[in-house]
Amino acid sequence: MSLFRKIFGKKSDDSEENVPNQERGKYMPEIKLPADERFTINFKANGGKFLYCENINEIKDSFNAILKENKWQNEKVFLIDKRLSDLFKDFNLETTKKASESAYFLSTCEYLISDDGSLLISSNQIAEKKLRELPTNFIIYATTSQFVENIGEGLKGIKAKSKSSIPTNITTIKHFKTAEDKDFLSYGSSSKNLYLLLLEDL
Repeated sequence: MSLFRKIFGKKSDDSEENVPNQERGKYMPEIKLPADERFTINFKANGGKFLYCENINEIKDSFNAILKENKWQNEKVFLIDKRLSDLFKDFNLETTKKASESAYFLSTCEYLISDDGSLLISSNQIAEKKLRELPTNFIIYATTSQFVENIGEGLKGIKAKSKSSIPTNITTIKHFKTAEDKDFLSYGSSSKNLYLLLLEDL
């Protein structure tokens, strides 16, 4: 409760947070949305496909739905992270270390960047490969505890949890639309068809 409300009492049921931005006055600062909401809005604006899951069973159901939708059940998957091999072992995935042979890339990420809806990744996920060397189709598994406000916060997080050996090849994936949708703003970037499986872990 604010100091002014304690002194003068509550005048109405509408708190400042419930007053629409256009009614708050043009010099009032915009109310900042929570990190998860901002990420979702920006991620979808970038062209990403977002699947929120409350538990591991929902993650597996959503993963299965993606494979069926794209007819990837019998296709090879480019997979570096062994933890995902264990998580999706029921699917009998045919993995390959050669990106050119695979239909899609299954991976984790370092952090989810709320300010621009991008995904921060490193050599932990893609080794020393460049984004353009990876398959066009991505399925990324992440958790809600991986939300950060901006890239700087994400880099600090990587440094803090990797004191002995900081990963290399740190980059962001931001453009998720197909190549046909590219405009001059995304020129030179590697656009990916990206699905995000997000597990609630908080």
